[in-house]
Amino acid sequence: MGLVQRVIEEAGIPTVSISITRKYTAEVKAPRAVFLRWPMGHPLGEPFHVKQQATVLMRALKALEEIQEPGTIIDLPYRWRRHEYIDNTS
Repeated sequence: MGLVQRVIEEAGIPTVSISITRKYTAEVKAPRAVFLRWPMGHPLGEPFHVKQQATVLMRALKALEEIQEPGTIIDLPYRWRRHEYIDNTS
C-alpha cells in the first residue's frame, strides 16, 4: 500500500494507511500509517462492530493532520475484543 500511497501523494493528495503488518509498512516507507496489532484481514476491526470500526477510522483520519514526517507510523493502543469504544457514528 505504501508504494501506491507515495504516487498518490506526489499528485498532492494526502494519504494514510491502516496497517496490521508493521514490518512491511515500515519497509515500503508508507508516507503516513497507523498500526494495530490485530488479526490479518481485519484492519478496521471485528465484523459488525461499528463503534470499533468508526474509532479506528476516525483515528486514522486524525493521523493525516498529526503526521508531519514521511514514514511515520503511529501505534494505536486499541486491543482486539478487549477495548471499550465510544460512539463515533453520530
